[in-house]
Amino acid sequence: MADTIVCLEAVTVRRDGAALLSEVNWSVSAGQRWVVLGPNGAGKTTLLLVAAGRLFPTGGAVDLFGSRLGTVDMRELRYRVGLVSPALTETPPADERVLDAVLTAAWSVFGRGHEHYDDIDMTRAAELLRQFGCGALLGRRYGTLSEGERKRVAIARALMTDPELVLLDEPASGLDLGAREALLRRLTRFAADPTAPAMVLVSHHVEEIPVGVTHALLLRDGRIVAAGPVEETLTAGPLSECFGIPLEITAAAGRYAARLAARPPRPRAAAPA
Repeated sequence: MADTIVCLEAVTVRRDGAALLSEVNWSVSAGQRWVVLGPNGAGKTTLLLVAAGRLFPTGGAVDLFGSRLGTVDMRELRYRVGLVSPALTETPPADERVLDAVLTAAWSVFGRGHEHYDDIDMTRAAELLRQFGCGALLGRRYGTLSEGERKRVAIARALMTDPELVLLDEPASGLDLGAREALLRRLTRFAADPTAPAMVLVSHHVEEIPVGVTHALLLRDGRIVAAGPVEETLTAGPLSECFGIPLEITAAAGRYAARLAARPPRPRAAAPA
């Protein structure tokens, strides 16, 4: 397909004898907004790192922007992918201004040095921060930010290079209810923007899915349980199989909620003769 951004074919990833991903076939096209759901250890972060071209599979093939991993210099492609993940351990210096924490993504560095930035760079960094509700933080030091503020700054930084694919690894993890909802409102606006890049968001919880997600992928033990349009995939059957427990799913105004399914009533005891 001409608008396919990333395509995984029979991808397997093994580490220390364990299969983190097994025979995964999956693709993301321009304009799509995916959520990847699954329990701990399902392989969600591994999948994102493979899709970003930062982790090479043990088996199978990965095409990113039409180029096959292993046949192209990934430094030429990575600027086209925005990645936010706890797996990336490097972060902006604590004393870095928030504006500079985003600006330096243009040079793929942390900590402003002797790089040259023009007015276009400065304007874009400031606008991205405003887009994610951080317009009042431009002059603040990164180390003074709350966890929710850092998450939104990280997303703004990931978008600085104007990527064609943005990958968000549990962006709402660890946030309180207010911070989570503030982030989801921003991601809902992002998902609704027809000029925004394709998006893949990883989560453990259906409650953390923003409005506007178009597709869902369910992973368990490194294998795909279900994948497809969100309204067909985020249903009780596939989600129960994915998480290994009976679930009831409700959807309202584009948001989802899950709870443990009610147990069937016990059969009545026979009446005494």
